[in-house]
Amino acid sequence: MRRARTTVNRTVLAVSGLTLLLAGAWPALTGGLLRERLPPWWPAAATGTVLLDRTRLAQLRAEGWWTPTVLAATIALTVLLTYWSLAQLRSGATRHLTLPSAGSTVRPQALAEALSTRAATVPGVARARARVLPRRRQRLDVGLQVWLHPGTPPDTVLPPLHAVIAEAERAPAPYTSYTRIRLSAPSHRRSRVR
Repeated sequence: MRRARTTVNRTVLAVSGLTLLLAGAWPALTGGLLRERLPPWWPAAATGTVLLDRTRLAQLRAEGWWTPTVLAATIALTVLLTYWSLAQLRSGATRHLTLPSAGSTVRPQALAEALSTRAATVPGVARARARVLPRRRQRLDVGLQVWLHPGTPPDTVLPPLHAVIAEAERAPAPYTSYTRIRLSAPSHRRSRVR
């Protein structure tokens, strides 16, 4: 759901940005020195003209289809953008994961906090942050970001982290977890004084 929402957001942003870019570039490209370099089929505006003058607008308003079409398109666009904006504000209800014990549930955020706390206790780990995302068919996507202390080799930290992850994967029993670990070490660059 989150990935589909991200794809829709990026598509809407790209289409609206491209539309605004083309609308702004059209008058700039069709005027001045660039006019001679454009292909003959390219629509060009004469100097000092507007996109829709008063006489053309009066002609369009006299047509029977113009006013209902503009009103319907404006209403549809307003409803669509309002729905899209409200969908962005809604963070989604916190989904509780049902566990095999009768009446037992757990929030994904609680699992993420427990995993972060447990991973931070591993020797050599400065801090950790986990993210648990419920998917369809009783699947959990788990991302674990781990920051190491300076000088800690990753191969000393990975076996205890795998044990922590195995424990965390057994906790939400009917759910299958797919975990990705990301290790980060501090930069060895020295600060320079100028």
